[in-house]
Amino acid sequence: MKTYLQPGRLPDVIAALTALGTYRYYKIDYEKCAEKIANRPQNSQKWKKILAEHPEFFRDSDGVRVSLIWRRQFQKRYSPVRQKELAYDEYVSLADSEKALLSRRPLDALELTSLIKLAVELHARALDEEKAAKWWVPLMQGALGIGGVLVGVVVTALLKSGA
Repeated sequence: MKTYLQPGRLPDVIAALTALGTYRYYKIDYEKCAEKIANRPQNSQKWKKILAEHPEFFRDSDGVRVSLIWRRQFQKRYSPVRQKELAYDEYVSLADSEKALLSRRPLDALELTSLIKLAVELHARALDEEKAAKWWVPLMQGALGIGGVLVGVVVTALLKSGA
């Protein structure tokens, strides 16, 4: 959860969800991924690290490509060329070489919105956990304040008794 607390992480996760959720192929190499997300293919190692730190959404396929977990649940019946999901009859009539070109369908708007909402909720939960981990700070501030008052009282009493 601490990964969500890194500066700029939530927007990065949302950008990756959007890019990988809507791209015509469900698996994408890290260079192409960096290009789709930030228009900077040279940042592929940055994105590889970010995506690896969020296994709740992304899976590294073979060290070279990454995919969005949700899309991996769909059957490989999406034609990136036709940009549509094939019916069973259409699928079975394809040659094996054509089947090899199929992918898993992109997410629809509702599915993508659900993932983004989940990322925002995980971010909020991480912030709450961080806040809860610091429960002792206000107590310590109060104790130090009381301690300061006691020291002031003792010093004042010592000064009055010595005067």
